[in-house]
Amino acid sequence: MRIFLDTANIEHIRHAAGLGVISGVTTNPTLVAREGAGDLKAAILEICSMVHGPISVEALSPDADGIKQEARELASWHKNVVVKIPISEAGLEAISVLSRENIKTNLTLCFSANQALLGALAGATYVSPFVGRLDDIGHHGMGVVADTVGIYNYYKLPTQVIAASLRHPLHTIEAAKAGAHIATIPYSMLMQMIRHPLTDIGIARFAEDWKKVAKQ
Repeated sequence: MRIFLDTANIEHIRHAAGLGVISGVTTNPTLVAREGAGDLKAAILEICSMVHGPISVEALSPDADGIKQEARELASWHKNVVVKIPISEAGLEAISVLSRENIKTNLTLCFSANQALLGALAGATYVSPFVGRLDDIGHHGMGVVADTVGIYNYYKLPTQVIAASLRHPLHTIEAAKAGAHIATIPYSMLMQMIRHPLTDIGIARFAEDWKKVAKQ
């Protein structure tokens, strides 16, 4: 399974890329607005220069023609740009056309295996089931990921599953066990995954023991 970083924070992306563990980035209008990116294209191109993998950028048009036009523009920025398109009738129509133009798409705001199946049949490159938001309303978010992976594998559909809206490190492990191709996670969660209290204790103990050896 691959790990993407779910952020538009340039410094966080630079740090994570330097660790050598992420292979893509997902953004959305909320994340971009949070970082105050005045020039979206410049920000995306900077991200593309640091992470040599899929970079998801969201199309915001409400109708199919608008989505297609916006997607073509976004895709022209860089070969690694993937256009995020929310699930809707207009979104599916746009994805079906864009897939034939070899424009990579990510069906987003997906909350059911039904939606995920339709996204794959329309030709989406990726589908992003939102785990945490489903958990928030009492549904089993990771169950949607597992069901989607099972359907795709059974019918040999090429669409890849991005487990999204992940809230804690255990979600990453659950996504891996469910067979998700990718987990997209916040920077803070990546930092949590790296650390463990026993590792910290072990490092401190080794350092103290080395000081004793060095004094001999």
